[in-house]
Amino acid sequence: MSVLAVRDLRVDLGAHTVLHDVDVEVSAGEVVAILGANGSGKSTLVRATTGIIPFHSGQIELFGVPLGPRAPLDRVGYVPQRVSAASGVVATASEVVQSGLLGRRRFRPGRGAHARAAEALELVGLAAAAERPVTELSGGQQQRVLIARALVRQPELLVLDEPVAGVDLPSQEAFARSLERL
Repeated sequence: MSVLAVRDLRVDLGAHTVLHDVDVEVSAGEVVAILGANGSGKSTLVRATTGIIPFHSGQIELFGVPLGPRAPLDRVGYVPQRVSAASGVVATASEVVQSGLLGRRRFRPGRGAHARAAEALELVGLAAAAERPVTELSGGQQQRVLIARALVRQPELLVLDEPVAGVDLPSQEAFARSLERL
């Protein structure tokens, strides 16, 4: 079964066509990397397939459901391209990870959120940093907190947009080990 199917996708940003005639199919259990030069549309493709930005034409399906109000986005974990895990808010690593449990209609994490966040932080090698403010963590550690935030919902599809860009080598290695455990 396809977890992601993209057919004849076209994305326009303003008056410019950024992507056109894009076809991608990803099956369950498959690992896919999209490579290209800076400005080639990789992040645009990721953001369109996760519903963050609109697309002009074509079709995107997640788990066989067209992207739209009924798309099962709760089955998708998304890690954005190099943003701060802090986002201007004073929060611990655990609190940032627990925010991944919030949905469109949920404003507080449910029961067991703390334990699930601890498990996700363990997966990315940051269990010891759970109660530290994310502003005190290195850039690589913050990126792993964002990965843990995506993993806390136990997604069936994990979408990573340049997850190690600007991250030091030890953090890249820790990230690779984290993915191997999944």
